[in-house]
Amino acid sequence: MAKSSLDITRLSNGITIVSEKINYVKSFSLGFWFNVGSRDEIPENNGISHFLEHMFFKGTRKRSAKKIAEDIESLGGYLNAFTSKEHTCFYGRGLSEHIEQTFEVLSDMIQNSTFNPKEIQKESKVVIDELYDIEDSPEELIFDKFESNVFNGNSLGMPIIGTEKNLRSFKQKDLFEYVNDNYTLDRFYIVASGNVEHNKLIKFTEKYIKKEFKQTNNKKRNLILQPAHDLHVEKDTQQVHFIIGRPTYGFKDKKRISVAVLSQILGEGSSSRLFQKLREENGIAYQINTFLNSFYDVSTFGVYLSTNDKSIFKAQNLIFNEIKKMKQKKVDTKELDRAKEYLIGNILMSLESTTNRMHRIAQSVIYFGKIKSVEETIRKIKSVTREEILELSNELFDINSLTRVILSPKNLLLEKAA
Repeated sequence: MAKSSLDITRLSNGITIVSEKINYVKSFSLGFWFNVGSRDEIPENNGISHFLEHMFFKGTRKRSAKKIAEDIESLGGYLNAFTSKEHTCFYGRGLSEHIEQTFEVLSDMIQNSTFNPKEIQKESKVVIDELYDIEDSPEELIFDKFESNVFNGNSLGMPIIGTEKNLRSFKQKDLFEYVNDNYTLDRFYIVASGNVEHNKLIKFTEKYIKKEFKQTNNKKRNLILQPAHDLHVEKDTQQVHFIIGRPTYGFKDKKRISVAVLSQILGEGSSSRLFQKLREENGIAYQINTFLNSFYDVSTFGVYLSTNDKSIFKAQNLIFNEIKKMKQKKVDTKELDRAKEYLIGNILMSLESTTNRMHRIAQSVIYFGKIKSVEETIRKIKSVTREEILELSNELFDINSLTRVILSPKNLLLEKAA
């Protein structure tokens, strides 16, 4: 298989263009990334980044919402977007010969959207329905509550979807002001993977990006962690949903890779310790897994499960027992190697999608200012030692630093581990 070629260009106006040319595919994934997300909001406008993601599809000065979709889909392509706590991305996929048309439509959306007040009113109802969907999905809701709890007092703790009050209050003026203040040239990244030409992306940028975006925004993303506390969320559910976890190392820290390996051993995949102990040996907790949700300077790490109220006490004790074993004894070499291979396999298989590749290189450039190679990541995974896993286990599983969130119809008083 031919190797891909990578290029980065930072234009004089501040826009960064990144491309990965893959000769053996006939398609592309093109993303317009802004280093802007719910972390850049305040409580009074929480949810505006995600709401804007919706509104950019609702019509420009020359295209209706329907025409935006038709102009891409008539070429066999696809448009979508997503908002995270740190980024907003508008992206398109299609056949390589149609990349300029996709680039032009995305350019039109981010520069010429009108944010029609009637559309704002309609879309607010749609996003409120989305918020209600999250409220009705305990698996999603509990993670929002967990992050709100451990990041209490920080914008990182606010939900991406925002609040119903805010969603009902957004006006055209609010949207234009937020875009003007936050969608700045130094936060703008044009990223493509597939059968693409880097020089053409530069020409398209010069041809289609004409708006006078602000040069920069000097706002800093601060993080001051407060002590978190156990939290009960009362919800009329059939199952008890449970998270125990804590903040840990973010993308910028080399130790994050070791935490990912530790997470794999403890609770990711059917061969993990928690899956085997709780589901296979004891027949409880249909859903049981560890998680590592990462941001630039911090991650959340922990265990999530759902089970019935009669089994939750036993489930917690089994989790604590497995944590205790991780703290007392080095992992077996075979178990460590298996976890590493699982992680590496997932990374390599994900690279069969140009969208995943585009996502990976965008995140790398935004966070690190360079494209970190897959080989570098694999080397770091392979270098994790049994001693590091033991040391990390004792650091991360300090019982006084772990926080529990329980979502259930009634408040269950679970004891802390000794």
